[in-house]
Amino acid sequence: MTKVDIISGFLGAGKTTFMKKLVAEAYKGEKVVIVENEFGEIGIDSGFLKDTGIEVSEINGGCVCCTLVGDFTKNLHEVIKTYHPDRILVEPSGVAKLSDVMVSVMDVAKEEDGIEMGALVTVINALKASKQMKAFGEFFVDQIEHATTVVLSRTQKAKDEQVEFCTKEVQEHNPKAVVITTPWEELSGETILKAIEGKDSLEVQALAELHHAQEEAEHHHEHDHDHEHHHEHEHDHEHEHDHEHDHDHEHGPNCTCGCHDHDHHHHHHADDVFVTWGKETPHKFTRQTIEDALKAFADTEDYGYVVRSKGIVPSEDGTWIYFDLVDGEYEIRTGEPDVIGRLVVIGTDVKEADVEKLFGLN
Repeated sequence: MTKVDIISGFLGAGKTTFMKKLVAEAYKGEKVVIVENEFGEIGIDSGFLKDTGIEVSEINGGCVCCTLVGDFTKNLHEVIKTYHPDRILVEPSGVAKLSDVMVSVMDVAKEEDGIEMGALVTVINALKASKQMKAFGEFFVDQIEHATTVVLSRTQKAKDEQVEFCTKEVQEHNPKAVVITTPWEELSGETILKAIEGKDSLEVQALAELHHAQEEAEHHHEHDHDHEHHHEHEHDHEHEHDHEHDHDHEHGPNCTCGCHDHDHHHHHHADDVFVTWGKETPHKFTRQTIEDALKAFADTEDYGYVVRSKGIVPSEDGTWIYFDLVDGEYEIRTGEPDVIGRLVVIGTDVKEADVEKLFGLN
């Protein structure tokens, strides 16, 4: 199986530096080939890549989505047949549309066995995003809309307002994209890889934990229920059979009490029962703000009945705050930097606008 990751981004966004980070830290043990499309840009440092054993296949003279489509697909086929890599990193020209590059990769995947589309990454220079978006909106917006992950570069030099502006713009055009706002020098390659491959979703983790707890509770309940009927079954097999038949007929599909419909409850998922509010933000928090919010969830139902809340957020003092609440009990600790601040609240009748205000996000 060969994964094909596309690392797009406007001219000068920092794609090359980002890819070096991935190559050096995230792809150890994998056979990686880079397919690079030059369009007046300074290319990848081939000397650096030779030291890491990475092959670089260059396409020069035009844009991969325009005049070089044939060359690009031919190049991909050759790379696959020659190197049989575990992963191909495609770095299109800064003026390429991500949507067009995706189509070209998918065309190759139809003709080659074992090719899988991987991460679709767009790198944005946080210092120049506003100006570039106005001047080159067509390319800029396309790269955002089709990305699974958007990486903001130069955030260590950007003002908080610039980072928040970029994040809001990305979320407006592509609310499902993961946005990495933490300077990548502060993150391990493994952390970045998990983010771009969608393996670190806080919401998915929280829902999975809830679902597991729900299934455990239902398992114990069903075990007790079965044990009770097994006891009756020993006393009077015929009576028990008739009773069960009448019982089902009596309640039928219109029964809403919930205590008889064990199969129905077994197939409920947490995301069918609970409301989930989630937010990704570069906003910096104080520990007091987080503690006040968790205390409100634990002691009141002013914001709905909150059964689960998790968060990893940057603090105003430069550290990162990790918090975890499970049905009224919570803990707050300090942890490693993450790609962006993330918060999740799960419960019933969750008042999402009020929750956002409670965390100081509006």
